[in-house]
Amino acid sequence: MAEMATEIALCGVAAVCDLTGALYLPDLDTLVVSDLHLEKGAAFARRGQLLPPYDTQATLRLLDAVVTRYHPKTVISLGDNFHDRVGSALMPLPFREMILAIARGRDLIWINGNHDPDGTTGLPGICADEIALSGLTFRHEPSLAHGKGEVAGHLHPSATVRRREKSVRRPCFATDGNRLIMPSFGVTTGGLDLRHKAFTGLFARTDLIAHLLGRDRIYSVRFGNLLG
Repeated sequence: MAEMATEIALCGVAAVCDLTGALYLPDLDTLVVSDLHLEKGAAFARRGQLLPPYDTQATLRLLDAVVTRYHPKTVISLGDNFHDRVGSALMPLPFREMILAIARGRDLIWINGNHDPDGTTGLPGICADEIALSGLTFRHEPSLAHGKGEVAGHLHPSATVRRREKSVRRPCFATDGNRLIMPSFGVTTGGLDLRHKAFTGLFARTDLIAHLLGRDRIYSVRFGNLLG
C-alpha cells in the first residue's frame, strides 16, 4: 500500500489516492474513479476517425483490478463514463459483462458528465447529476460556488516536475484539503496542466498539492514547486 497509494484527508474525511488514479474512502467503503471515457475508440470510428479499439477493455481491466484490491461496497464514477451519448447503448456484450461482474455485490453510481449527460443504458447501478455522502459532494464538473468537500473530475489534472535533470509530466490528484479534482481513469485520455487558467479560483494555491501518478509510486508536490 505504501508504494501504490498515499493517504490524505479531505474536509476531515480519510482518503487514499491510488496509483491507478482511483480514490478510496475507507470510512465510506467507497471507490471513486473519473472520466473513464469508455467506447472512445468506437465513438471516433462512428465519426470516421479510426483509433485502436482496445480502450474500453483496457480501462475496464484496470477498474476490475482496483476494485479487486479494495473490495468497496460502493463504486462512484464521476462522469464522462462514456465518450458520447450512445456509448453505453451500443457497447458490445463482452464489455457489458465485465461491468456486470464489477458491479456484482456492490452499488454502482454513474454521475452524468458533459459527454454523457443522459446517463447509461442497460447497465447496473443508478445515474445522478451529483450525490452527497458524509459531507462530500461528488459531481463531474467542479463548481466555483460550491467547492467545500467537492470531489470532481472533468479537467483531467496533470502536473510537471523536474526529475533527474529532465521535466516529467504526469496525471495527478489535485487537492487543497477542501476540494479534490480527480485524474482521468480512462487509458486514452489526456491531461490539463494544473497551472492552466481552467483551474483558476478552484484551489487555495498555498495549500494545493499535486499527487502525481508515477511509474511505481505517487509523488506529492506542492503547487509552488511545480514547473510552469
